Amino acid sequence: MNDTMVTLVGNAATAVEHRQTAAGVPVARFRLAATSRRWDKVRECWTDGGTSFYTVRSWRTLADNVAASVAVGEPLVVQGRLRVREGEQPPEKGGQRWFAAEVDAVAIGHDLSRGTSAFRRIVRARTEPLPPHAEPLPPQTDPGPPAAEARSGRPPSPPLQAGTAGAMAGMGASRPVPPLVVVPSSAAVGPSGAMGTAVAGAVVVRGARDSPQKVPVP
Repeated sequence: MNDTMVTLVGNAATAVEHRQTAAGVPVARFRLAATSRRWDKVRECWTDGGTSFYTVRSWRTLADNVAASVAVGEPLVVQGRLRVREGEQPPEKGGQRWFAAEVDAVAIGHDLSRGTSAFRRIVRARTEPLPPHAEPLPPQTDPGPPAAEARSGRPPSPPLQAGTAGAMAGMGASRPVPPLVVVPSSAAVGPSGAMGTAVAGAVVVRGARDSPQKVPVP
């Protein structure tokens, strides 16, 4: 948020130094010369002004691509974070203070206003493991009909759909089935018996919430 982002247009003044840190991170470093241009009214032409030199550093994939693409003298466009360093020379060298401008590059490309360039995409192999949900699931096998249906020789019953099974589970949870009451036919004889009504050798048992059911009388 507080970084100073700059865009530099210039030429590669030195060859790219490509190496790896102690942790194995690739890093590339080179010097960029940025020369200002101004209009000379006397000569009526563009002339070169002063030249500023910047140390450009790049890391990881960008460092590898810079080392394979940039040569001395090529026009470049560099975007990155500006760092200004200062120090002091040792007494044997005069003891003067010095300042250096460095740029941690986030993007580097050729200046196409002064030439052409060909882009080649680099495809790198995937090294990190796949997440658990991305692994293929084992194939599902049909366990076959239940043992009782296999012994009886009847065809297996079709599986219930998810909606049907859920509806039956909901009905069973909301409406418990009352126990079946069997009474003798003598106790149920009568047009309006309390327990039931005898009909053709069977007793019709009426539950609190169920429809009449016929139960054979022994």
